[in-house]
Amino acid sequence: MIGPLEIGIGFVLMLALMFLGLHVATVMFIVAMVGATLYLGQPAVFAFGNQLWGATEDYVLLSIPLYILLGEILVRGGATDKMYHSLADWLNRLPGGLLHTNIGASALFSAVSGSSVATAATISTIALPTFKSRKYDQRMVLGSIAAGASLGNLIPPGIAFLVYGAMTNTSAGRLYAAGVIPGAIMTIIFMLTIILISWWKPELTGANNREADSPMHEKLGRLKHLLAPLAVFTVVMGSIYTGWATVTESAALGVAASLVVAALYGKLSIGMLHDAFRATTRLTAMSILILAIAFYLNFVLGLLGVTQSLAGVVKSLNVSPVQLLWVLAIFYLLLGIFFETLPMLVGTVPIVFPFVMAAGIDPVFFGVFMVLMCEISLISPPVGMTLYVIQGVRGEGSINEVFQGTIPFFISMIVMTGLLIHFPQMALWLPNLAFGK
Repeated sequence: MIGPLEIGIGFVLMLALMFLGLHVATVMFIVAMVGATLYLGQPAVFAFGNQLWGATEDYVLLSIPLYILLGEILVRGGATDKMYHSLADWLNRLPGGLLHTNIGASALFSAVSGSSVATAATISTIALPTFKSRKYDQRMVLGSIAAGASLGNLIPPGIAFLVYGAMTNTSAGRLYAAGVIPGAIMTIIFMLTIILISWWKPELTGANNREADSPMHEKLGRLKHLLAPLAVFTVVMGSIYTGWATVTESAALGVAASLVVAALYGKLSIGMLHDAFRATTRLTAMSILILAIAFYLNFVLGLLGVTQSLAGVVKSLNVSPVQLLWVLAIFYLLLGIFFETLPMLVGTVPIVFPFVMAAGIDPVFFGVFMVLMCEISLISPPVGMTLYVIQGVRGEGSINEVFQGTIPFFISMIVMTGLLIHFPQMALWLPNLAFGK
């Protein structure tokens, strides 16, 4: 068994190599191989093939490409733009106007796509042209889109929950249930942030640019466009919570439902499916490669006795779970400045998870905490992935405007972190109700 010093050296080496720009899978492979060679010998090195096979044959991981495909079909199927404009009918009357539509549409799309980056790209494509002729501060427009996109993994079926669950052997169904209430609260906090800003500085939120309200019969008529994402969400999550389908089977049902939606909108074609399959293959290959190497790293760390060593450290520190969570929150806030979501998740969970278990923190709750930390990293300059996706869709102006626009929402997510740490039942109540304690 290696000690805390060796563990710390390995962890710093891993972060340093990531910081230098090496691919996260390459970095984890290097660290795992060095550890296996120096401390364990050839048997651990030669076990790489078996571990790689064992990681990728996990039935639950099949849901990752299925959820990616589900989102790709809905985007290309024409459902998202109509959903956006239908939500605008009802949210435009709130202080802050159309900015609330960015949040609401992102939350609804997140409930079927499971990806923050996909949410950012989709809502940016629809929303930015809508704001062209309206006198909203561009920073608020861009910031609200980035904030809404951060809901992509927190609101089920988030792919980050699947990755965390696979790495820690935690139930994906419980993780999905745990994300529902925090995701809803985060959505409300974002909208309250917009309202407060509109009261403080009305000129930033287009206060003098309100449009005439549409007739009620027209608004009611456009509500039908909300049925598609709600129906897909109901099929996916309803089949899980009722026990009718596993997480993977529910993802397949969601894909089938999205094909029906695309057909109803007249967008289902061989060309559309070809584009959706190509995008799905590209994203899946990247995600599974990282995850498979992370499993091998976990295997090596287990043989090295890292779990027992770190558990001993936690017990000697005599810190409370709340204190440990605040230390981890600060650590991840700093780490999020330099690293993207997936590298941060898979690169730190093998080291941090033993700390958490030794402190008596519920693994389902910690999954929600980890995903929230990862989502904060997505809007943290200078490497927040969604910020560059939004700027890429925008195609004009400076990325600094996107950075500035995220500041109030970044603060909102810090507030959400504090609420989650001090009120863990907001994450644990629903999974305990749905699946028992």
